[in-house]
Amino acid sequence: MKLAKVRLADGKVRVAMVEDTGLLLLDMEQVSGIRTLSDILHAPDPVGLAKFLVDPKAGPIKLGEVTFLAPIDRQEVWAAGVTYKRSQIARMEESEAGASHYDKVYTAPRPEIFMKATPHRVSGPGEPVRVRADSHWSVPEPEFVLVLNPAMQIVGYTIGNDMSARDIEGENPLYLPQAKVYNQCCGLGPCILLASGPLEKEAIAIDLLIHRNKEEIFKGSTSLSQLKRELPELAQWLGLENDFPAGAFLLTGTGVVPPDQFTLQNGDVVSISITGIGTLVNPVVKA
Repeated sequence: MKLAKVRLADGKVRVAMVEDTGLLLLDMEQVSGIRTLSDILHAPDPVGLAKFLVDPKAGPIKLGEVTFLAPIDRQEVWAAGVTYKRSQIARMEESEAGASHYDKVYTAPRPEIFMKATPHRVSGPGEPVRVRADSHWSVPEPEFVLVLNPAMQIVGYTIGNDMSARDIEGENPLYLPQAKVYNQCCGLGPCILLASGPLEKEAIAIDLLIHRNKEEIFKGSTSLSQLKRELPELAQWLGLENDFPAGAFLLTGTGVVPPDQFTLQNGDVVSISITGIGTLVNPVVKA
């Protein structure tokens, strides 16, 4: 089951169940205390609750008749780094000073985890993601994202774009927050796939496609099976000595990195597709 936040033609924002042929709106007034997408995600049985909330008075809506929004309410967005071999190599190539650190964190018991975004820094489907004005080497990073409830349980999955200024981070690893955290630095969406059973990681493909002037300029893919760490392990590390009363999103790292000579430009379009979730499309802006 997939859930999304959408804006209807009349401007109202609703939570909807996403099906192949269209959307079923949820009536959030049926249950006391359930008003947001997060309320459903944090319930004991999100799947059962979502089915119960389907609005019988609202007929199916076509996918093209709504605007998908970022599926976030008040959650913090965090990210794990150097979790794929390709990411380890890229981070070592970009940083002479910090190369050994990236090599060590790839094999260390403790993963690299950092704050990525607050809700106002997140872009939804179709909204721009940004290249910093002071960066001359920036790339998108397509990532499988864990949706976590306040108990740090995995309740769903979505697609993330971890925008990264590789030149700023490469200059000094201590510049990581500036390379990663800024306005419009993260894309999320278009929906949340509820976690209702074990994942077949080998069957989950992560694809990145970048267009410039309507021409394909980069294409890459990986599989979730290439992720070095287990998903519950990453969630456990995030929750260690940390409370998340509003829940959290955790980007799990990237296995697709464009070549060193590539950098995003103003007007590029980034598309990230993940099996079972859909496709997140964001235009790129640079001041």
